[in-house]
Amino acid sequence: MNALRWGIMGGAGIARKNWEAIRLSGSGVVTAVGSRDLGRAQAFVDQCQLEAPFAAKPAAVEGYEALLARSDVDAVYIPLPTGIRAEWVERAAAAGKHVMCEKPCAGSAVALRSMLEACRKAGVQFMDGTMFQHSSRLEAVRRVLDDAERFGELRRVSSAFSFLADDGFAKENIRGDAGLEPMGCLGDLGWYNTRISLWALGWKRPVRVSARCHRWMRRGGGAAVPSEVTVELEFEGGVTAAFYCSFAAADQQWVQFSGTRGSLRIDDFVLPFDGRSLEFETRQSEFVAKGCDFRMKSTARVEVVPEAPTRDAGAQESRMFRTFADCVARGASDAFWPRIALETQEVLDACMQAIVATGLSPSGSRED
Repeated sequence: MNALRWGIMGGAGIARKNWEAIRLSGSGVVTAVGSRDLGRAQAFVDQCQLEAPFAAKPAAVEGYEALLARSDVDAVYIPLPTGIRAEWVERAAAAGKHVMCEKPCAGSAVALRSMLEACRKAGVQFMDGTMFQHSSRLEAVRRVLDDAERFGELRRVSSAFSFLADDGFAKENIRGDAGLEPMGCLGDLGWYNTRISLWALGWKRPVRVSARCHRWMRRGGGAAVPSEVTVELEFEGGVTAAFYCSFAAADQQWVQFSGTRGSLRIDDFVLPFDGRSLEFETRQSEFVAKGCDFRMKSTARVEVVPEAPTRDAGAQESRMFRTFADCVARGASDAFWPRIALETQEVLDACMQAIVATGLSPSGSRED
């Protein structure tokens, strides 16, 4: 298979990680990087090329239109702010370029449907950049969740994804700008919580959604966006999922699955911890009482998945770009990836609607 030729649109920080992921994937090369400012594009290329060089140095391009016009670009990676992403996904599709789109994919499911329809009509592949979805660890976790003796039936998914923003974050970071990142922490972090919940439930849709925003933030004089949120999802059959996402608590990224016979926990489901193979823990506990002797017995097992956490050909980000290239090589777009992106976006929309329905405005909650 010929290497898929990638163009990177903009110089977001995450694009540096994915520059290297494309190189390590073995299935692609970066041929160009576009920015509204040529100097910024050149600086991005120069810095990344020093650390993770391609055999042929990618070109620096002034303007996103010029990037899409290049004949040496087959696919574009788009990490632009959410509020302006839809336009460039649709333009990329019109130019015949396959699209890897950062998340949240759009400001609303309505916008995302338009983006996906543009890709469908153009016959180009669309995929969102949820890296953990491509980890081999999920395959191992699924085998446990499907084990009736060891895990039983799934009853609950609980997760949290947060980091503590510094004092200048709300004023300086685009995630405080409602025009650029309209869902705040719910889109930036809650996307992952939502995705792992839907994955665990076999892509079932929740029948009921409740959500509450506890803190808000704003950049400049614009509208406020959520910065601390709790969500509860209910599914048919009585299975529930809950998550906490926040810019107001220390780093955490855990998920726990509760079954009728056991539980399973991943402490680093989004970004694997550095310095070790990927892991997860399963546990079966039993309460035993005999007379005055009350004991909680427990059997825990740590499962190790031989996958590097990052910066490796077998790491989840490299696997993501390899999967994408495989979809393109087959000559027909894989409908699974746009479908789950839309399902994730629809749940986030429902969460935002539930937050609004509480009637709590930024003036009635803590604002950072």
